Amino acid sequence: MSSAFTFSNDPSLIDRDLVHHWLSVESYWAQGRSRETQDAAMDESRNYSVRDADGRQVAYARVVTDGVTFAWLCDVFVDESARGKGIGRMIVEGVIQDLQDGSTVKRIVLATSTADGLYAKYGFAESPGPNRYMIKQMPRD
Repeated sequence: MSSAFTFSNDPSLIDRDLVHHWLSVESYWAQGRSRETQDAAMDESRNYSVRDADGRQVAYARVVTDGVTFAWLCDVFVDESARGKGIGRMIVEGVIQDLQDGSTVKRIVLATSTADGLYAKYGFAESPGPNRYMIKQMPRD
């Protein structure tokens, strides 16, 4: 991983226009997400970024947490131009370290269909036992 990249947990450094584009246009999980929805989600979450040596944001991650027992890692995105340079590892390591340092969170969960190998390197595994991940879709216009 190059020292030309820097991890940050400072929400003021997030390029919200860029993040919205990445998620609403380029991601497979948030296609069409409105800017209003994205901004509201960011405002209620912990936000992380990785920047290159020129200060350009190349990655983003968001964590929804109570700050005490539970955290949901979501919206992890690495710009296509920065992929293959260790940026995914950098942002996951940074998020885990921030949650270890700044809270008593005992459990971090996530959902992925493409990066399970990356997350497994950091101790993420399928839920053991008879636990089932369940979803209730809320009707919204």
